[in-house]
Amino acid sequence: MSFTPPPYPYERLDGVREVAACHEGGAIDCSIGTPIDPPPDFVIEELARAAGARGYPTSAGSLPLREAAAAWLGRRFSVAADADHVAACVGTKEFVASLAHYLKLRDDTRDTVLYPAVSYPTYAMGATLAGLRAVAVPVAAGRLDLAAIDPTDARRALVLWSNSPSNPTGGLDDLAAVAEWGRENGVLVASDECYSDFTWAGPARSILEHGETGVLALHSVSKRSNLAGLRAGFYSGDRDVVSYLRSVRQHAGLMVAGPIQAAVALAYGDDEHVEVQRRRYHARLAVLSAALESAGVEAPMPDGGFYLWCRVPGLDGWQLAARLAEVAGLVVSPGEFYGDGGDNVRIAVVQSDERLELAASRLRDVPLR
Repeated sequence: MSFTPPPYPYERLDGVREVAACHEGGAIDCSIGTPIDPPPDFVIEELARAAGARGYPTSAGSLPLREAAAAWLGRRFSVAADADHVAACVGTKEFVASLAHYLKLRDDTRDTVLYPAVSYPTYAMGATLAGLRAVAVPVAAGRLDLAAIDPTDARRALVLWSNSPSNPTGGLDDLAAVAEWGRENGVLVASDECYSDFTWAGPARSILEHGETGVLALHSVSKRSNLAGLRAGFYSGDRDVVSYLRSVRQHAGLMVAGPIQAAVALAYGDDEHVEVQRRRYHARLAVLSAALESAGVEAPMPDGGFYLWCRVPGLDGWQLAARLAEVAGLVVSPGEFYGDGGDNVRIAVVQSDERLELAASRLRDVPLR
């Protein structure tokens, strides 16, 4: 069977962008979670040194990078991670998209990927690209409804994805329960934790706090350090799985560039710049949430992440996106992009304070209803 890729979701927003651009001051694009704030100066200086540019970098990641990642896991989550069980990846989206394929090579008796019904679309696409079944798991109050997983699907599953804090909802999963379910059912749990530094309801959480057997945790510098353009992250967890993935990914030629590995090691060695970014995002969420609520939009503050998951009763996601473009010049993502979220929109607070205040002032001037 041949495969024709569907349109990339954000390419479907051209009409919305045209409407938003009609405002004096132009459109305010909050559709994609692309950081706009400056990365740490010391990281950019390390990149400029281009250390390791001449030779081939290690696929699993340099020892300084893996040690820095392991030390960060210890500081952030009180997890005693071993650098030998940490490995680099070429941006976490690449890892999400390719994991199912590599797991299928390891175990060809299973053919299913379980993923949250409202979630980042690459979990399901990873299954499709591997020629596997993608089965959505209902989400209730931000948590995977594990009891809703059909036992037949569980027996066929290679992996269960969790994303906490969630993109797009901002919900926090019960990672202890997810890890326990995976072990009871013999299913690897992959926990996408790239927004963990931006956890607002209590401390940051990792599935590794509940043991490493049968789980993987996935982390990225894209959000925490405003370094999405470097395409770098790491994974850690079950020793046998990490060892297997390190080997197969080395054969596939997946390598983070040497100068980037050196820079990322420094980024994971510093937490001060992340605290600055935390304050920025929380303030922006509060400003836009209040303005949207005053305009008649349900826009509660999230438990984590830098997205507002919004709705107006009686409007679907595309209608609400069109209305926000018309009234406030905001470009947002319809919930349809994220599976079973069609009545919502996702708003990423990744524009400057001034641009988001402009959007807020427009909302105050012309309420949506």
